[in-house]
Amino acid sequence: MAHRRKRAEHDNHERWLISYADFITLLFAFFVVMYSISSVNEGKYKTFSDSLSIAFSSQPNSTASSLTPNQQENVLKTLVDRRTARLGEQQRKIQERMKLLAEKLSQVMQSLIEQEQVSVKQTKRGVLVDINASSLFKPGEASLQPSAVEVLRQVATVLSQETQLLEVEGHTDDLPISTKLFPSNWELSAARASSVVRMLVEHGVDAQRLSAVGMASNHPLVPNDSPENRAKNRRVSITLLTTDAEHAASAVVASPLP
Repeated sequence: MAHRRKRAEHDNHERWLISYADFITLLFAFFVVMYSISSVNEGKYKTFSDSLSIAFSSQPNSTASSLTPNQQENVLKTLVDRRTARLGEQQRKIQERMKLLAEKLSQVMQSLIEQEQVSVKQTKRGVLVDINASSLFKPGEASLQPSAVEVLRQVATVLSQETQLLEVEGHTDDLPISTKLFPSNWELSAARASSVVRMLVEHGVDAQRLSAVGMASNHPLVPNDSPENRAKNRRVSITLLTTDAEHAASAVVASPLP
């Protein structure tokens, strides 16, 4: 009996298609799952929906898929205008609140303001209170005088009702100092700022809102060319920061060193 020849086997060069199809199927399933668990920002969706309603108020049968370039521009402009108006309203409320706070502090420190020992004003950074050092400390010292404690207590009563950050800066004139406690104006200005911070904390101001900085003679109000001007430059500045300034200060603190 003749032996039957074995049929020659051919390699299947399209076997990779099976693995490829499985991979595509799994990838599709992955994106379907990711899409299904994603959440929709309802606030932004509602804003966009309201803007579309305004843009298409004269064309109730229009759909988003038929947006013309002009309509897209109108929708974007509406969104931008609403955001700008909302931010403007928030800024206006902040400024009104800071103005009211400045008025309260002015009332509390009215006697010292009349004596030109204190000034209260609004700046871009917030409400600034400059207190002449002579009403707080003896020359060359950083311990608060008893007469200053009552004034700072009243200031603390107002500030404790707020939530914004507070910066306390100590300033000196340009005359050098060299004592056992204060080798330079840096140490003196920092110690004076710390004394004021400690007093505010003792009278109800949250310590986490406060920071104390010694500026020495680097930020004078007027030139240090006379005894009167040097007296004006020796001061402690208390700044109640606005929201924007708070964010900037927090960013500086949180940023890593190079």
